[in-house]
This record gives sequence, C-alpha cells and structure tokens, in this order.
Amino acid sequence: MITRHDNLFVITGGSRGIGAEVARIAARDYPVVILYKEDTTAAQRLIADIRTAGGQAWAIAADVGDEAALCGAFAQIEQIGSIAVLVNNAGITGGMSRVENVQGEVIMDVLRTNVMGAFIAAREAVRRMSTKRGGAGGAIINVSSGASVLGAPNTWTHYAASKGALDTLTIGLSKEVAQEGIRVNAVRPGVIDTDLHHLRSQASLENIVKAIPVGRMGTTQEVANAIVWLASPAASYVNGCLMDVSGGL
Repeated sequence: MITRHDNLFVITGGSRGIGAEVARIAARDYPVVILYKEDTTAAQRLIADIRTAGGQAWAIAADVGDEAALCGAFAQIEQIGSIAVLVNNAGITGGMSRVENVQGEVIMDVLRTNVMGAFIAAREAVRRMSTKRGGAGGAIINVSSGASVLGAPNTWTHYAASKGALDTLTIGLSKEVAQEGIRVNAVRPGVIDTDLHHLRSQASLENIVKAIPVGRMGTTQEVANAIVWLASPAASYVNGCLMDVSGGL
C-alpha cells in the first residue's frame, strides 16, 4: 500500500539558497516536496540530507515558467499526498541592466517565471487546499523582495517590478481565499548573503550594507525562519501580510 502524506510543505525553486534552507527547517515538522528547474545534483543532495536527518522529502523537476510542466508537477505531488503549504520561491533576476538597456525577451522571461509561475502554482494549490473544493485549507507564502519597494535602480528594476506584482498577488489572493481556510502572506527579503548579491562589485555591496540599519547582510536561515513561521499555526491570524526581512532597510 502506498502511504499518502496529508501535510505536504511544497517549495518552488527549492534546491538552493533560501528555498533549500526553507526545506531543511520545514522538514523538522512536515514532509517536504521541492520543485527545481535544472540542478538535479543539488536537489538530490538536499533530499538525501533531509532523509538522513530523519525527515521525509521528495524532489520534482519542473520549470515554473512552463504552465504544462508546473501543472504536471502538481499532479505528481497529488500522488504523494495533500498540500498544506506552498512557498512560491522560484525566481530569476534577468541579469543586471538599466531600464534603457533591458531587452523585451529578458522582461518576458522574468515575468513568466516570477509572476506567471507564482500565479499558476497558487492556482493549483488553491484548487487543492480550498475548503469549498473539499480541501483542508492551508497557507501560501510568496517570496517577494525588498526591491519591490526600493525599485532596484540601475540593476534589477525589471526584477523589482515582477516582485511588485507578487506583492499585489499576495494582497488580492489573501482576500479571495481567507474564508476558504487559506492564508496568503509574503516575505520581502532585503540584502541576503546569497550568490545574487555577490554579483555586485565589492564596493557597491559595501555601500549597500552600510545603508542597512542593522549593519550586515541577512542570512538564508533568517528568511527561512520567517517563511516557516508564516506557515505555522502560530501565524493563524496573519493574512495578507508583506513581511520585510531586511534589517530595517
């Protein structure tokens, strides 16, 4: 008999960085499913680490910017069990560019992954979680960015705009499904010590860090802790929240 799991914690873009840290922390209390696009080695290493630590975890390859592939991944998840939490973490920056130089193809790639992917994943999760559809409710956490407020001038304004759309999705969806047992929130990480911010020049990074009130970059664990808390019963009255995890920037 195949064992079904009724409390799945699903993370898109889960093989590295913030997504992988969320998976490690969530796996202490939930069976975890990560979706990843290409890095099979990193995904399988993460799954092995979680299982070695006594957790339950699965990895599914899927490009969130491809609706058919993403829907296929949710069909696979359904074979494992029912979804309790979705973390929309997958995202791309499209590289550094001023608006005057950014290419239309880059903008579309960023919007396809960061916005459409999050919408479709949320749609598929709601269809399975909603108490109006026979589900048990759940939580959706969107990983936005402090860039949605600051605009990321001269570097990632196209990326920042996509995260602004994610903020709006969070607010709108939170009101649509609140009475269907689903809470929807977002975290907006600031300057986090990941590969993304190390693409900047050292001088640029140092200037940015100086502007952060707490005086340092954040860690992936600090962001992941906020995400897992929003998913937990401790946040049962938190809905439509855009939580800044930015050191006060």
